[in-house]
Amino acid sequence: MKAQHQVILSIGSNQGDRLETIKKCILFIHQEIGTVIRLSHVYETAAWGFDSDAFYNCALVLHSHLSAQEVLFKALSIEQKLGRIRKNESGYQSRVIDIDMVAFDEEIIKTEVLSIPHPLMQDRKFVLLPFQDLQINWTHPVFHKTIPELMEVCPDEGNCVIVASLENPLQNSLFQKRRYIAFEGNIGAGKTTLATKIAEDFEGNKLFERFADNSFLEKFYKDQERYAFSLELSFLADRYEQLSENLKLLNLQNDFLVADYHVFKSLIFAKVTLEEQEFLLYKKLFEIIHKEMPKPDLYVYLLQKPQQLLKNIQKRGRSYEQGISVEYLEKINAAYLDYLSLQTDLDILIIDVSNRDFVNNQMDYLFVLDEIQKRISC
Repeated sequence: MKAQHQVILSIGSNQGDRLETIKKCILFIHQEIGTVIRLSHVYETAAWGFDSDAFYNCALVLHSHLSAQEVLFKALSIEQKLGRIRKNESGYQSRVIDIDMVAFDEEIIKTEVLSIPHPLMQDRKFVLLPFQDLQINWTHPVFHKTIPELMEVCPDEGNCVIVASLENPLQNSLFQKRRYIAFEGNIGAGKTTLATKIAEDFEGNKLFERFADNSFLEKFYKDQERYAFSLELSFLADRYEQLSENLKLLNLQNDFLVADYHVFKSLIFAKVTLEEQEFLLYKKLFEIIHKEMPKPDLYVYLLQKPQQLLKNIQKRGRSYEQGISVEYLEKINAAYLDYLSLQTDLDILIIDVSNRDFVNNQMDYLFVLDEIQKRISC
């Protein structure tokens, strides 16, 4: 699972309805490149480097899995959609829209088409002021200065005046009423990836299953009959310990928690892997523990077709998972859906993510957020 990049874009316009064009541009960026996390004010400033109408400028911070070059190409495509025609003329020009990548994490990138950080950002107040509005922890990787420090030595004496505020397309208040959300799904459904994105985008705390530390897991996939009971008991103990420790540290009235599992997954997998007498014993232990565990405010189950799950499993390449069969995944799916259908005290949302890629397709990610928004708004 790759982490999202933090990208800073600067947007400018000095033709037509400047504010409306910038709003459309931000929406396209949010839908096609990545999640717009924060927006600056809109500033009006005189054209820099040539005589023309004044510009409106703003900046945004973006979370994206895309590479810097992929972000650039998508930004150029958005400029074209909004009517910009790039001319092969030297010097500065008026433009209906201009999207500049100012920073990509704290990386230094130099290619034929891209120079990051933007080589002139430290000289432009209309870049630094909006960047400062974003209030992020960022240090220039070449000059080793923060944005306030760059502002102090900026030679630009031009006037930058705030003319408007912008509404973020991201629903920042989405989880104000649901402070503890758990994502579940079959093996390979993408629950950890999705939970990570949401925790990063909404500044939440993460609670992720520690499956990699389980010494029985690889043994189980080689000999399920022999190691199933040991595996399920060890998972149950670890999940109980982890949930207890982490939830004690949080105040769920104020803190936002995103988990990639809920403790009752122990019972679901145990029902599939254990023989009847072992399962009955396991269920008694589970019920004792389950009574003490806080329930999530929202439980989201990611429904995925077993054939696609198998592709995802093969793609992530964990050696001990490569022997998993479609039949086993079908049993897990059925066990989840049967169990969820019997729950009366848990707010459950089932989202069909078959044929959706919420890592590489931003619209698929926004689809998931929209489904959550609909449930919370009910």
